Amino acid sequence: MNLRNNLVAVALMSIMISCGVEKKDNAEETAVVEEEVVAEESITQPMAMVEISSASGSTMTGEATFIQNEDGAVTLELSVSGATPGSHALHLHANGDCSAPDATSAGGHWNPSEVDHGKRGETEMFHAGDIDNLEVGEDGTGQLKMIVEGWSVGGPDSSNVIGKAVIIHAAADDFVSQPSGAAGPRQGCGVVVEKN
Repeated sequence: MNLRNNLVAVALMSIMISCGVEKKDNAEETAVVEEEVVAEESITQPMAMVEISSASGSTMTGEATFIQNEDGAVTLELSVSGATPGSHALHLHANGDCSAPDATSAGGHWNPSEVDHGKRGETEMFHAGDIDNLEVGEDGTGQLKMIVEGWSVGGPDSSNVIGKAVIIHAAADDFVSQPSGAAGPRQGCGVVVEKN
């Protein structure tokens, strides 16, 4: 009887020990997976931010982000409020300076290749700073998201968006008129700054 009880006790202890080892192994695997997730979350892509202020007497304000993608392109996300409904030309201008009341301190379009103005993705030539038209609804708000090849966040001068100015114009860009698409006064301006 004692032998039988001892054998049962040994069997139970073996099962408990093996379960404990298995739980420990599972806990170690979980800890490794959690460390890998934390490591992945700590890897961030270069990013820049813009705070858009009104210009030329408008009430437009907004913000934008530029995120460097792993494939080398840059994702631009922009939103505005207080704008007049309709289409508004959106460009990057060469100077990161919005100090003038009409934002003319931002200079002309960012155009390091010195080519004609055009429509990105449709015409053979276009400025590095040519983006698109921003559509604003009746409530005065508008959003735009775009993936742009040829830009960088912190790359060489020929592609780096940091230090440029985001300009939103009063009218739509016709993508034909030189040098700026007959887009009219500058109603919003913000400087692209690196986000730490």
